[in-house]
Amino acid sequence: MAQPFKLSACLSGHDKDVRGVSFPDPTLVISCSRDATVRLWKQESANPPRFDANISSSHGTTFVNTVAFVPPSSDFPDGLLVSGGGDGVLDVRSPKVTPDSDPDAYLPTHNGTICALSVSEDGSFFVSASWDTTAAIWRVGKWDEPVRLVGHESAVWDVLAYDDNTIVTASADKYLRVFNSTGKLLRRFQASEDVVRALVKLPPGHSSGAQFASAGNDNRIHFWTLEGVQMGGLVGHENYIYSLDILPTGELVSSSEDRTVRIWQNDKCIQTITHPAISVWSAAVCTENGDIVTGASDSIVRIFTRSADRKADEADIKAFDESVKASSIPQQALGEINKTDLPGPEFLTTKSGTKDGQVQMVKGDDGNVMAYQWSTQGNEWIAIGTVVDSAGSATKVTYNGQDYDYVFDVDIEEGKPALKLPYNRTQSPWEVARKFITDNKLPMTYIDSVVDFINQNTQGATIGTQSASNTAPGSDPYGTESRYRPGTTSSGSAPPEATKILPQKTYLAITTGSHKMIVKKIKEFNDELTEQRQKDLILQPADFQILSDAMAQLEPLAGKQEATLSIPPGAINAAIHAISVWPIDKRLPWLDVLRLLTAASADTITQIASTGDSLVDRLASAGALDTSVSPDNHIMLAIRTLANLFCSAPGRALADSSFDTILTLVEPFSTSSNKNLCIALTTLYINFASTDTSSRDLNGDADRALTLLSALTSLLNHSTDPEALYRALVAAGTVLYLGSDFVAVSKEGLEIEKAVERAEGVAKEGRITSLVKEIRVLLGKA
Repeated sequence: MAQPFKLSACLSGHDKDVRGVSFPDPTLVISCSRDATVRLWKQESANPPRFDANISSSHGTTFVNTVAFVPPSSDFPDGLLVSGGGDGVLDVRSPKVTPDSDPDAYLPTHNGTICALSVSEDGSFFVSASWDTTAAIWRVGKWDEPVRLVGHESAVWDVLAYDDNTIVTASADKYLRVFNSTGKLLRRFQASEDVVRALVKLPPGHSSGAQFASAGNDNRIHFWTLEGVQMGGLVGHENYIYSLDILPTGELVSSSEDRTVRIWQNDKCIQTITHPAISVWSAAVCTENGDIVTGASDSIVRIFTRSADRKADEADIKAFDESVKASSIPQQALGEINKTDLPGPEFLTTKSGTKDGQVQMVKGDDGNVMAYQWSTQGNEWIAIGTVVDSAGSATKVTYNGQDYDYVFDVDIEEGKPALKLPYNRTQSPWEVARKFITDNKLPMTYIDSVVDFINQNTQGATIGTQSASNTAPGSDPYGTESRYRPGTTSSGSAPPEATKILPQKTYLAITTGSHKMIVKKIKEFNDELTEQRQKDLILQPADFQILSDAMAQLEPLAGKQEATLSIPPGAINAAIHAISVWPIDKRLPWLDVLRLLTAASADTITQIASTGDSLVDRLASAGALDTSVSPDNHIMLAIRTLANLFCSAPGRALADSSFDTILTLVEPFSTSSNKNLCIALTTLYINFASTDTSSRDLNGDADRALTLLSALTSLLNHSTDPEALYRALVAAGTVLYLGSDFVAVSKEGLEIEKAVERAEGVAKEGRITSLVKEIRVLLGKA
């Protein structure tokens, strides 16, 4: 039997959960955390192993969920470090640069948390996975638009670059999908009755005959061929399995919410490594020496080895064992326990376990319950913690593909099914209650009762709430992380008439953002231009201070709708200047600045107009809406800026007078496959369609209604993203709501009915079905 793994090193430095780890060579460990940092741990001594950490990159205030290492090449001799997380952005950089240095690429890739990365064996490409229901293939060094892998019905929890032409995805919709490198779906098959979270390629000749393995919320590991044939599996974990990897010996490594990492040889578990933490989020293998690195919820990175030469000092190993023994295990994590039926301490010396990792509760003489785990290699029971009562469950509950601390059943009306109320302890009960009421079309008078319900059922478990001025962990810094709910404003208020979707009566603003990160990127680019002696382009220190002060003003206003700030002209002028003359690859943060300024201050519109051109003119002349000049991410931000015109009276006047120009500029993007761009576009369309209750004639222009409905019909016929389709339907329904004349206009040369039907078929969601019913009534088809 192989030697057991022993502790090699404990690496302390992160402040919060370590969500992802990578072990590219014996002297380098990479980790990422909810503390928003990526750390490189470099070996300082080999025996015993000692590592020193440096922060490689920071994602502002949002957590970093996954990290991967691209091996060295002629173009990137030091390799590349790729990380992604709650901001939906991929940070790609050399492992030798400092956090303040420019990344090799900064890619706003996904409209939701990036939760997994996989690098091809030859390092020529990598794949990202996201909660936004997509995956993306990136060719290393070619940072243009990636190949999108679409069709998932829920979050994509993991990806596997199986070979140079095959990618496997695992989704919360319980399915595995196999794509080729062009994004074509080759096959789809159900892998589980629950969420699928982890994938790994199996070595040739694996004893199961399978080609890869999957695991997830059913606590099992499943073996598969690429054709979708199941070849067996492994049972042993007692909670969600978060990650899988392969040792050089061919043995499988898994990590789980049950606090363990398990080593599997053929069809059985041969070792269980319990951690003094609630979750072991990630485990990765060093292919050179076969050591394992883990990242856990206690913020510690740990390395384990079979080599006697790389074991930690005996004192460190003992301290680790003691920390496991001293762990408190919430009773909720173990199910119902009847203390009177539990054996006493004599069980430990008279009974053996039946398999490695088996857990047995034992009642001590003092009445406390202790958990023990069977070690096959040591032929002994090992103490792994004391079972305690807890107000908050240690396990997570998955609902709609995402994890929550609680998912309550709420009985609203007798005789009807209970409604699901998901809640995380880091959330504000008021915001959760507001969303629950809006989602389920309940009267807002229920809000106090729902808040009381949450507080009563999580008493003692709430560990903090977020103010409205803060971006929630995992949110999209560009402001599209929250699904739009009709009738709600971005500040979260809801109208009394919560049961009806149409018409949309308020304008939507995209106002949240990672303000400090934007300023940081501008400074990095400005420093680079300074080194290149681009005197006509650079921002002087005084001007940069004006910009920094202006951005600091904006940050507390995330979520506000009406532009009320007074912004110095210097900040506005700097943004307009930069989007026109700075190199294309450095304009992205400036476009983001312009988006935020447009939402925050009417001064942005009037100051630009004083130069003789409008904001719309400046965006057009800069090529911000021209595919031959700007990449999709630039175009997306330009459209978000146009959507934010509706935050001020001067902006609304400009949008009204420039309707034809704006629709002409954005019309080509109605067929785009970029979901972020489509969501921005449909937000703009909603704002054009929105009208005060006192005005029902869309400025009296039937041609304008026809133009808008034509653009919406095109988008409804092409988009596959549920959120973009939902917003397009809201915009179309709002125009149709204006009266029979507009319904008649929609039927003159347009096939809006077929487009609506197609959208309902593509996005099979309850909110879309409800909305389509209202539209059919307006069309006289109900």
